[in-house]
Amino acid sequence: MDRLEAMSILVAAAESGSFSAASRKLHMPLPTVSRKVAELEAHLNARLLVRSTRKLTLTDAGAAYLAACKQILEQVSEAESAAAGEYSTPRGELVVTAPVVFGRLHMLPIVSDFLAAFPEITVRLVLADRNLHLLDEHIDVALRIGKLPDSSMVAIEVGTVGRVVCASPHYLSQAGEPKTPADLARFSCIVSDALPSAFLWNFASARGPQQTVQVYARLSVNTVEAAIDAAVAGVGLTNVLSYQAAGAVSEGKLKRVLRDFEPEPVPVPVSVMHAGQGKLPLKTRSFIDFTVPRLRAALARDKDILRSQDPARGKRKRASPGR
Repeated sequence: MDRLEAMSILVAAAESGSFSAASRKLHMPLPTVSRKVAELEAHLNARLLVRSTRKLTLTDAGAAYLAACKQILEQVSEAESAAAGEYSTPRGELVVTAPVVFGRLHMLPIVSDFLAAFPEITVRLVLADRNLHLLDEHIDVALRIGKLPDSSMVAIEVGTVGRVVCASPHYLSQAGEPKTPADLARFSCIVSDALPSAFLWNFASARGPQQTVQVYARLSVNTVEAAIDAAVAGVGLTNVLSYQAAGAVSEGKLKRVLRDFEPEPVPVPVSVMHAGQGKLPLKTRSFIDFTVPRLRAALARDKDILRSQDPARGKRKRASPGR
């Protein structure tokens, strides 16, 4: 019996909650997964998992053994990385994840420059709007937007993003500009139905309490990119994250409105995360050192663009309250 393989299968089964999920994750036949765990239990003369029709549950012995397995497998992985030179030379595959639009706009250009600077490193960039588990998905570096839960991961804040309401200059010249959130009731709006409460827009102001406005959606789409494209085309106003609109604003295709009323949620942190256990391979440390200052500069540029009254001509307007 290959005990390291059996340990890996046990970890996958325990973390995924079923043999079938572990089978899919490991690209291994289901009978093989079940047999390997049974062989491991026979070798240890101990029951590790309680099987039911709905899920797998660890026994007390199984929970203790699982923790030891994870530590052993991590040490083996580190030993292999050291033998391959990953702690002395930046080389090997690096797995990075980020939200889809942020990844396309900000991470992909940085990754392209990084690959040019480090020819012995390859990158697998996984763009997904769900938070992938770093250890379970074997991810080296993750870009997260929002408040982070307490964990053993290491997080480096690189900036913040907020929400902005914007529309095309042509639409605003025809329909006028809303002066307060209540004015939105008479404007056409574009919403992303991928978001909860897409038709309710919340605003905060230094001069008063939070306001919630139900908007009239002329168009509902399922991606942010489509919402921005529709706003550029003159369909109406849209409410998107600051980094998502900055490019179109800088080109004069969109104009920000309701500047004195900050759409909620208020600016949230953007962080670069990596596993906090063990020594970092040089490929990971090199990527973090390369990426963090560039992301900080990119988010600062976005903020400058959105604070500008007319970015295309370089005019400036004072920052909105609370900024």
